[in-house]
Amino acid sequence: MGIEEYGGGQGPQPDVLVVTTNDVPGHRVQEVLGEVFGLTVRSRHLGSQIGAGLKSMIGGELKGLTKTLVETRNQAMFRLIEQARARGANAVLAFRFDVTEAADVGTEVCAYGTAVVVTRE
Repeated sequence: MGIEEYGGGQGPQPDVLVVTTNDVPGHRVQEVLGEVFGLTVRSRHLGSQIGAGLKSMIGGELKGLTKTLVETRNQAMFRLIEQARARGANAVLAFRFDVTEAADVGTEVCAYGTAVVVTRE
């Protein structure tokens, strides 16, 4: 698995900028549109659970689970961006992820932040 499979985030020149900060240098917040989120719940397939169980006995990274979590986070972020775009935002501030176990059957990932309209100063 190459490093590109472990990453996420946005490509160059996104139409909805997503940042973890509370502001964007060189920009002014014109309007706050409110909280937006993207949510997904994924279950682990039997093969990765068996592999993870075996790997946990000898130690090391659980690559199958890592890849699944990356895909899940990217899907949650994509849904957040779609919601922000639908509300007319061109940026999301204070972006965060929240990850929890969902009733012992999977992993819930929620991407959340504040949808805003920003303009260059």
